[in-house]
Amino acid sequence: MKIGETFEPRKLDTPLDKLTRRQSGRRSQTHTKRKRGRYIQARPANGKTDDLAFDATLRAAAPYQNRRIEQRKRVAFAVQPMDFQRKVRVKKVANLILFLVDASWSMAVAERMAATKGAILSLLTDAYQRRDRVGLIVFQKDRATLILPPTASVHLAQRALVDIPVGGKTPLSAGLLMAYDVLRQEETLHPDVEPLLMVLTDGAGNVSIGALPPQEEAYQFSEQIANHNYRSVVINMEHASFDQGLAQCLADHLKAPCYTLTELKAESLYYTVRQEMNEPRKQA
Repeated sequence: MKIGETFEPRKLDTPLDKLTRRQSGRRSQTHTKRKRGRYIQARPANGKTDDLAFDATLRAAAPYQNRRIEQRKRVAFAVQPMDFQRKVRVKKVANLILFLVDASWSMAVAERMAATKGAILSLLTDAYQRRDRVGLIVFQKDRATLILPPTASVHLAQRALVDIPVGGKTPLSAGLLMAYDVLRQEETLHPDVEPLLMVLTDGAGNVSIGALPPQEEAYQFSEQIANHNYRSVVINMEHASFDQGLAQCLADHLKAPCYTLTELKAESLYYTVRQEMNEPRKQA
């Protein structure tokens, strides 16, 4: 199957996913609870004393010195637990884009599959420019397959893209479950990774892996992904004339934005970024 035209995809760092990249090739910043990273501010410790900000703690205690006369008979400067301030740190983190691609018969019409591959290749190029790691899962027939485990080599991803198998039914829930498992594994191996799941599908599932009806099972796994605070984006690859809204419904369960291929190609839409978008993203 040939790859369709490539294009410069619109930026997907929207208020919904809150990726804090301001230029090409720059990795995301995130709050970290570890004692590594740049100290940017302090907040009340609330009983946590493992990474105290001494300067902020002293400033918090200073207004109360006249009230702590008894304590100051023993120390020059009186500090109490209520004064403790803890450091807030940020650090640069790696980003992982995991592509979950529908390669079933519902997506197998030559033009649609070529367009799907063209969209993925365009997004891969964007990921390369942003220095992201990428992974690729394909679901078709009765299973999902990890075509490419997460890697920093976009060239490997491009080669895997060319050989995507096509045909069979649509085991959407199997794909979502595998995506969840891969994200969980990556989170264990790389605790500071910032994952983004990109689902390219028409949203129609017709194969279950358990006892639930296919669509209900797919939505259950979608909610599992959303409840774990994994960010997702759904790219609706269905032709507008036949769209039944299933991709949008899937996105709703993932708590994710849903774009059509036309919207993905749009380069004119830029978001007005408010002050909070410039703040590092907090870890869940």
